[in-house]
Amino acid sequence: MHRTIARPTHASLSGALLLLALTTLSQPGRAEEAPAQASKGFLPSVGSRVIRESSRRPRDLPSDAELAAAGTKIGEIRIRPLDIFDTSIPEEDTGLFRLANKLHIRTRESTIADQLLFESGQPYDGRLLQESARLLRGTRYLHDARIEPVALRDGVVDVEVVTNDVWTLNPGISFGRKGGKNTSGFEIEELNLLGLGTQIGVSRNQDIDRTSKLFKYRDRQLGSSWWALALDYADNSDGKRKGLALDHDFYALDTRWAAGVAALDDDRIDSRYDRGEIVDEYDVRQKTATVYGGWSRGLVGGHVLRWRAGYTYDDRQFAPVPGSLLPSDVPPDRKLAYPWVSAEWLEDDFREVRNRDQIERTEDFAYGWRARGRLGYASRSLGADREAFVFDGQVSRGFSWGGRNSLLMDASLNGRHEDGQFKDMLLEAEARYYRRHSERRLGFASLTVAVGHELDADRQVLLGGDNGLRGYPLRYQGGEGRWLFTVEQRFYTNWYPFRLVNVGGAVFADVGSAFGANPYGSGDRKTLADVGIGLRLGNSRSGLGNVLHIDLAFPLNADKSIQNVQLLIETKRSF
Repeated sequence: MHRTIARPTHASLSGALLLLALTTLSQPGRAEEAPAQASKGFLPSVGSRVIRESSRRPRDLPSDAELAAAGTKIGEIRIRPLDIFDTSIPEEDTGLFRLANKLHIRTRESTIADQLLFESGQPYDGRLLQESARLLRGTRYLHDARIEPVALRDGVVDVEVVTNDVWTLNPGISFGRKGGKNTSGFEIEELNLLGLGTQIGVSRNQDIDRTSKLFKYRDRQLGSSWWALALDYADNSDGKRKGLALDHDFYALDTRWAAGVAALDDDRIDSRYDRGEIVDEYDVRQKTATVYGGWSRGLVGGHVLRWRAGYTYDDRQFAPVPGSLLPSDVPPDRKLAYPWVSAEWLEDDFREVRNRDQIERTEDFAYGWRARGRLGYASRSLGADREAFVFDGQVSRGFSWGGRNSLLMDASLNGRHEDGQFKDMLLEAEARYYRRHSERRLGFASLTVAVGHELDADRQVLLGGDNGLRGYPLRYQGGEGRWLFTVEQRFYTNWYPFRLVNVGGAVFADVGSAFGANPYGSGDRKTLADVGIGLRLGNSRSGLGNVLHIDLAFPLNADKSIQNVQLLIETKRSF
């Protein structure tokens, strides 16, 4: 069980954005924009207005199906990367906002162009425009992206790409709290280095598990290609971690091939928990490596079938923690080395919504079936310490009805089959239900279940304040499984203080429990419940976090050792 904790809240996120700008005066000014790519028909940037009515499809333009049926070609592609603040609006035409725009290096047009799935001169396909917009919205350095046809003449249609930048430099202090524990740190991070979409950062963070000095580098389009490079190096209080990944994944529905390699060397101390306290710990030395290749026929009849084949090496060695005063039930060493094959099938059914898991952002949800399965065989002849089948899989599907109801479901399964029985098998499933009451009110309910079978000694299923049971300490209950039910009433206001954050709120209740064998903790694991209220701050101007949560949770059936009120402060990717 690799100990993790959610990303801490950045004190420099939304409300302190202007302070960030004023305290980073040494940051270079906006780099000169890359020249337009004339060979693809790109036009230069033509303004900096925030996306509102810009890039709206003219009413007299034929539909996508009509344009395609007529054999229309794509003509000029106009790219407009917009600044953080729209100074054409009186409320944003201030000295501080103009300074923030000046200090920020806007995303280069070439960076945006590299992610488009269409070119000038090719037949018009509205699906490629929509998928390209989803790719752009999936970056952390853009708040929104719109791609629309804007003009038609002589069988040629011009296309406009409008994107809206966010603040991406974070030289600041971080703080977070949940499950009764604090996290803190300092970091210097840039998510859009020189407007190229590259992420680089150094940080020093302290959480319940360890103190970590970390360097990370991410380039999702290495050399204007679809190869992604990720580098990590962490000097931790309990060891070191080094990671490398070079990946050309199936980045689009019609991508025909994929390949990649990844390696990790991690030395750390893992702990077992009961009632929020460490009851056992052991040293872990983990070395893993994977190489794979993939192929596909692309999008055929609204569906995609993808094949992958690869080889994985996973070596984990365990030992007592030197000098530790805690018990140490050391897991047995495990070495798996196996070739594998996988198949993935998915439907092209994506939908755009607003005010669901974000506040005033365009959100993309996959509703079509998506199923993936992988099977490998570990053998002593390949360096493994056992003969075993290794498998994992995942399936998801979305449903909607009545114009107001949506249900998103997914499940995953992983484990091994060795010595005639299943080992270390974990089934996880989640259902999320959304009920739209009005434009600014939404009902939400979720049910998550995890069921383990013959889990390895280094895997503990935990439940507490760090994974959904907000009124209780983190990692409070443990066992071979858990369930958690959450219900929320969400509110999305039109309050936009200082034109920096969108404000929302929630009232919620959580009910859940761990179950199954629990050799490292208490056998008394009754069903726990809490209620609470929360403030939500949608981060509309920064790429350093999506939604800031400030919650007060009240446990309903806690013992005397638990505080009557739990305060949680964290950033999350959803409401």
